[in-house]
Order: sequence, then C-alpha cells, then structure tokens
Amino acid sequence: MKFVDEAVITVQSGNGGRGCVSFRREKFIPRGGPDGGDGGTGADVILVASLKKRTLYQFRYRKIFRAENGRQGLGRNKTGKSGQDLLIEIPVGSVVTDANTGRIIKDFATPGEKYVLAKGGRGGQGNARFKTSKNRTPRFAQPGEPGITLKLNLELKLLADVGIICMPNAGKSTLISAVSSASPKIADYPFTTLSPNLGVVHTDWTEPFLIADIPGLIAGAHQGVGLGIKFLRHIERTQVLIHMIDISSIDFDHPLDHYETINRELEMYDKKLMQKPQLLVLNKIDLPDADEKAEKFQEAADDKDIIMISALEGIGLKNLKSRIVNLLESSQTN
Repeated sequence: MKFVDEAVITVQSGNGGRGCVSFRREKFIPRGGPDGGDGGTGADVILVASLKKRTLYQFRYRKIFRAENGRQGLGRNKTGKSGQDLLIEIPVGSVVTDANTGRIIKDFATPGEKYVLAKGGRGGQGNARFKTSKNRTPRFAQPGEPGITLKLNLELKLLADVGIICMPNAGKSTLISAVSSASPKIADYPFTTLSPNLGVVHTDWTEPFLIADIPGLIAGAHQGVGLGIKFLRHIERTQVLIHMIDISSIDFDHPLDHYETINRELEMYDKKLMQKPQLLVLNKIDLPDADEKAEKFQEAADDKDIIMISALEGIGLKNLKSRIVNLLESSQTN
C-alpha cells in the first residue's frame, strides 16, 4: 500500500431538522391545540486516532465527508430523529489544521483520542413551543440550524522514539532490518527508501523502542530538494537521532562534508531539531579501506563520540542499542 502522509479533505456536519407545524385532531376535542414536535439534531463529525490506520491513504480518493442531517419533527409532539455521528479514523500522529487559515485544530498523539471537529446543527422548534395565551394556534415553526463545513489539511508525523538520518544509501534500511522486525526494501541505488519504515527494537534489559528510517536527505532538502520536506517532518517527533555516515563516502579532503550537510538541512528546516540528542555512527566498517577513512573522520570530528558499526555484518549493533537506550532514558528524565 502506498504511504500517504498528507491529505486535504472537506467535512460537513449534519443540518438540524425542521420543526413541525401540526394541530391535534382528536374526537371530542374540537379545539385541539398545536402539537408539532422539534426537529432532530444534525450529526457531529468526530475524528478518532486509531492504531488500525497507519497512513492517510483512505483520503486519497474520498475527499468529502458529510454527516447525517436531523429529521423533521412530527405531530403529536414527536421530536425528529437525530443524525448518527460520523466517526473518521485517522492514524496516531496526525496533525489537523484549517486549510484556509493554517490554524492547528488538533494534534493526535494518543491512541483512542477523540475530537469533535464540527458540531451538528440544532433542530428547529415545532409550533407547540410557540403556543401562548395570546396565540393559541401558532402556524409556524423554526427551520433547523445548518451544519458546519470545514476544509482541512491532514498531516501525518510518525511517532518514533529514534530516527535514522543520513545521505541516501548510507545503510539505514539495512540497519533497521538488522535491529528490528521491519523488512524495508534494500537496494543499491539512490532513494531506495521512498517512505519511512518503522520497526520495534527489543533488548534484554529494557522496554522495546520504536525506530524509523527516514528517507535519505541531501543538500537543499529543507527546500524540498530530493525527498526533502516531505519526510523531514517525521524527525520532529523523535527523541533521539542516529546520524549515520557511510564510511565509503568519506572524502579525505573534506571528511565531515556529509555530516555537516545533514545538520545544516536540519537547522534550516527547524532549529529545534539541532537540540535533539544525536548518536554519530559510522557504518560499513567491514569495507577494505574503512579503518583509514574512519581515522580521518575521527581526526576531523575532534572530540565527537563516534560509534562504529557494520549493519550488514551485525558488528557493533549491541553497543549501538545500549547507547540508544541510555540516551532515551536520559532524555525522558530531562
């Protein structure tokens, strides 16, 4: 199924039903009074955060959602039937904004969370409500109130504890498949990862944590170059970032080039991203010239703490998971 993390939809709550104009017609009651009932209330539109939904794919083809209208009131003081509320399930992590103003309406971060997006219109009062001592036979009733129409932007931001950031083909998909049960597509060509992959990482000493491999970033990503802004948003919710460098891509003259490029893109997109804890990881240490390039990188990086791994061979992964857990625990206590 195609990963869809943006959608624009229109929702409309139900209109209230009309009030009824009616008079009693009963034997032996020649002057029966008004008995028109009220109209029913229009249905609400309610958004629900559900773990069953993982993307916004359902909104790719269906763009308009209308809730039921309230029914008209009836004689004998019978109130019209109210419309049944319309529940729309969206993935946990969805942010709902007003498409016209850009105002954030609701950020759904908790499974099962509900939000009444648009209240249904109130039903109109029947003519029985307007009987007075001066007007014993009112021949009018209220129309129902109209529902509310909203145009919405839906944006999905993944809820992961750890995000892997790097240039394309640095080995993030291999890493996530090695440390979790995720099975991302792996191949040796640019932008293998076309959508974020989520995996659950289990350890022997702590609670499992959720890891996401974010599609490769390149220079200009904050302006939409490559896969750009489309996936930078998913980094916002992570607690810890794994900044992974492909050893084979290290330039002897400019060893920190890729590292600085990624950090620059994060800062240009949102300065707050630079405040997230980062684990600097050199991947593919199993390659023939890895030691020489790693040494060159470490010299240029000065006092930066670097973790050496081979995602393909499984080297250093236990140490990496331990370091991730330590960072997660420390970030939760701060």
